[in-house]
Amino acid sequence: MKKLLLTLAATTTLAGAVQAQEITGFNLGILGGENAQDRLTSNECYRKKIEEALGVPVKVFTPADYDGVIQGLLGGTLDLAWLGASGYAKIYLTDPEAVEVKLTKQNADGSTGYYSIGFARADSGIKSIEDAKGKVFAFAEPNSTSGYLVPAAELTEKYGDLKTYFKEVKFSGGHEQTIVGVANGDFDAGVSWADGLGNWEDGYNSGAFRKAADAGLVDMNNLVEIWRSTLIPEGPMVVRKALPQDVKDKVTQLTADLWEADKDCAYAVAAGEAKDFIPVTHDAYLGVLAARKLQEAQ
Repeated sequence: MKKLLLTLAATTTLAGAVQAQEITGFNLGILGGENAQDRLTSNECYRKKIEEALGVPVKVFTPADYDGVIQGLLGGTLDLAWLGASGYAKIYLTDPEAVEVKLTKQNADGSTGYYSIGFARADSGIKSIEDAKGKVFAFAEPNSTSGYLVPAAELTEKYGDLKTYFKEVKFSGGHEQTIVGVANGDFDAGVSWADGLGNWEDGYNSGAFRKAADAGLVDMNNLVEIWRSTLIPEGPMVVRKALPQDVKDKVTQLTADLWEADKDCAYAVAAGEAKDFIPVTHDAYLGVLAARKLQEAQ
């Protein structure tokens, strides 16, 4: 069990305990990327642990798209969520006082980043982005970091206007939808995310491919990687800033200890194998904030 991330003075602890009585429930938001029932199932262990730690009912919300979680945090109806870097950037640019960054995922090799991975069917003949020219290409959704913001920016910089480079550019609605859509032939190629560690046939160690492979939705041997982005900072776990300090501390510590306390639950929360959940600060996302700000200006 790791040491406490935050040490509070006795008076602060007392104040927090009093404040904690003010909450009567706690709401956890889960980003899209897989179907709602799978998201509920994957996070049930996490929900129970938070409920036990806080002593109030904890509900899990699975909006259809990323913006549902973003708006829930901005509007104060959600209290905690794991976000992509772009989703966090949108929240911060809208209201810098809405949430606090707490933790991020640390990969098995100690890194705290992941990749947007371009892919196609192995039998399609598409082995590169150049081969995908004139084909139907799928992104996840506009608020996804690895499913849109980063790959769209990097591909546009190299290949120009993607709407003319590809036959058609589509939003699938989420990472799972892109993976299944490419596997089924609905799209010729697309992008999703992975830590890039381990074996392709397993869906790498963690990420959307691993989740889809674990769920039996795809056989990774039927897909092939055709492109990889630069390293993207792992998204943060954020908590609503207006929550009592005691509540924020408890859920942060519980999550930080999850790999030591319950590896199976941590695996579900991390979307695969990882090393730990570790502290992170706002400064880790300055580059993504700049990219998101530029995208919105355009």
